Amino acid sequence: QVQLVESGGGLVQPGGSLRLSCAASGSISSIAVMGWYRQAPGKRRELVATITNVASTNYADSVKGRFTISRDNAKNTVYLQMNSLKPEDAAVYYCYLRNIYNYNSWGQGTQVTVSS
Repeated sequence: QVQLVESGGGLVQPGGSLRLSCAASGSISSIAVMGWYRQAPGKRRELVATITNVASTNYADSVKGRFTISRDNAKNTVYLQMNSLKPEDAAVYYCYLRNIYNYNSWGQGTQVTVSS
């Protein structure tokens, strides 16, 4: 069983920054992809950004140029640096992991609120 522990959410004003972290532990097989999804009230969960084990990244169009995903393979940790935050970025952010056997794991989620 894989455990994903997220941290770094909170309240920030529009234009501000936050950095999310997600540490994976437990029965970790080779990690293929880690990343972040988000879900706002009344909306479907959507991809924010992913990063593979060879550091190939993928971003939602809505966050390109503002968010940066990175990964520390030695620590099994993924980060999401979020800059120039907008009210529409407010959501619960979920950490995601897929191993080489295509098994998916999810974190509990961390709330990001963007409001003045």
